[in-house]
Amino acid sequence: MHARILIIDDEDGIRFSLRGILEDEGFEVLEAPSGEDGLALLARETPDLVFLDIWMPGMDGLAVLDQLHAQRPDLPVIMISGHGTIETAVTAIRKGAHDFIEKPLSLEKVLIAAQRALEYGDLRRENEALRDSLPTAHADEMNGRSPVMETLRGQIARVAPTDAWVLITGENGTGKELAARAIHAGSRRADRPLVAVNCAAIPEELIESELFGHEKGAFTGADAAKAGKFEMAHKGTLFLDEIGDMSLKTQAKILRILQEQQFERVGGHRTMRVDVRVIAATNKNLEDEIAAGTFREDLYYRLRVFPLVLPPLREREGDVPLLMDLFAQRLARDYGVRPATFAPDAQEALAHYPWPGNVRELRNFVERMLILHAGQEVTRGMLPPEFLPRPGAGMNGGAGAGARAACAAGTVSGQGSDPGSSQPDHLADMAALLAPGMDLKAARAAFEAQYLAARLAECGGNVTRLAEAVGIERSHLYRKLKGYNIQTAD
Repeated sequence: MHARILIIDDEDGIRFSLRGILEDEGFEVLEAPSGEDGLALLARETPDLVFLDIWMPGMDGLAVLDQLHAQRPDLPVIMISGHGTIETAVTAIRKGAHDFIEKPLSLEKVLIAAQRALEYGDLRRENEALRDSLPTAHADEMNGRSPVMETLRGQIARVAPTDAWVLITGENGTGKELAARAIHAGSRRADRPLVAVNCAAIPEELIESELFGHEKGAFTGADAAKAGKFEMAHKGTLFLDEIGDMSLKTQAKILRILQEQQFERVGGHRTMRVDVRVIAATNKNLEDEIAAGTFREDLYYRLRVFPLVLPPLREREGDVPLLMDLFAQRLARDYGVRPATFAPDAQEALAHYPWPGNVRELRNFVERMLILHAGQEVTRGMLPPEFLPRPGAGMNGGAGAGARAACAAGTVSGQGSDPGSSQPDHLADMAALLAPGMDLKAARAAFEAQYLAARLAECGGNVTRLAEAVGIERSHLYRKLKGYNIQTAD
């Protein structure tokens, strides 16, 4: 069924031209000669797209746009004008218009704008359907108004109905398994099993049996035949979590099975054929693992049909207060208590915390606050000390790639550095840490704690990366961080 397009324009010639262009492409076209008539038509019909003139007698296009979005916030609108200015275009886009084109209208310009707007409308509807399909207990984690989350939900909505294999990457705690479950829930295999395998949790000597199954007597303790995960996922989805932790030996066997969709149980000789969709996930950089010789390049490209990158919480600007409220409400219902709320000064302090454990850490934090302060307003003074900003630590939500680069380069800079000073904030603000009469040992510890917290934030909470940056053995660094009560993402 072709899309239905509404044209609102007071010029008969424009409506005639647009109708001809669109009907030649198979679209169904509705017309209205004024804004008032267009709104009346919208009350009776359900168009998929609107072409709306800005300059019309009576109600102008910008006023009509406001009314259109009040009635149908998901309806894409393309503004058209013969007297367009940059200021007018910016105003229209800010009010929610999807696009802005100028007269005279060309065939190519109209069709490209229409196609893009219709695809956007489809994506919005798929997004809403996906959000509705997520299990209630986990829907909060996929929420958020940040652009990166809108993009992520759109990507999931696009790939879910296909059979394309997906490789999900992201830091610990970003919700990789939840994304996999969302993809499965939106797929044609949703009524079949989603079988999850934690590749890092299965001992090397047992992983073949877990994945492929075994026959009775195949090894000591194999008292009965057992189906493997591939068999269990037949016609459904197999989720290979922590795929980067598989040995090269197992990777080779996985690759053959993925290519042929057939295998033999351990100790068996009968070929088993399966039909599975594979979703893999890892917190490792597989390209680095390939360079290091610990991950097969051919397996990487076999899995990476559709790459999906989950953003860390520090890059989801503005989502933390929303997620805190959602977690507080849901957890309060689970506990049967009144939710805790967060005062503005507490929210301000938490806005500068880098959340190295990502959404998982945020949820655990809210649960901790609920246990301690159910029904209360949590103020800054009630926050655990590790969540309070340290002077000069530079722990803001936008660490991102720049922070990782700073980590690699061995530099630390805070938010309030003097451009004319060569001294970074973590040194300039040391005086704030020094108590009167503090001895050298205590001052050294205060500096080290602040320095490591700042560098860890720049390294995205990754202890391995921090160990390389500061030249400390990883296990020794872990002990230091634990001693200073500095939380990590590992």
